[in-house]
Amino acid sequence: MADINSSAKDSGGKAGPADVAGGDAAAPGSGKAPIWDIIELLFFAYRDFVGDPDEVLAKFAFGRAHHRVLHFVNRHPGMKVADLLDILNITKQSLGRVLKQLVDQGYVLQKEGDHDRRQRLLYVTAKGEALSLKLAQLQTERIERAFGELGPGAHDAARRFLTAMIDNDNREEVLRLISRAERVKRS
Repeated sequence: MADINSSAKDSGGKAGPADVAGGDAAAPGSGKAPIWDIIELLFFAYRDFVGDPDEVLAKFAFGRAHHRVLHFVNRHPGMKVADLLDILNITKQSLGRVLKQLVDQGYVLQKEGDHDRRQRLLYVTAKGEALSLKLAQLQTERIERAFGELGPGAHDAARRFLTAMIDNDNREEVLRLISRAERVKRS
């Protein structure tokens, strides 16, 4: 990988890696330079954050979509398929393919709704919960290492930053979803 801390201009006067990483060039039409370092750090952090679970999932011939489904179904037992589609922002066809594999291999159960038999409610099996928790533990270890490097207040600061990154029109719904899952797990 190129050294992102190298000099800004090479001998030909062209922008070097530091221009890209440091945000020296203005974004077209905005008057502001992109925040390249944070953009790239988010890419690399995400790569490594999902990389640990990816290795485990590959052993089952599962991918990131399987991980996301397991995560949310485990956190929200009895979730409607329609709600999962909204959260993941994927097509019904994409979810159907992933869900079929998880159901067929015994990680997720689908049940009819008590009041509306057209509803499909999702639950993880013991096997699905174990895999979901294993993946979450890998990610928790990475997060805790980072918090340890940052010191007191890191969790709250990270939570505020990530919340602020969510679109305003969706922020309250996301926070309600997280809060509801935390209440369910405590009870």
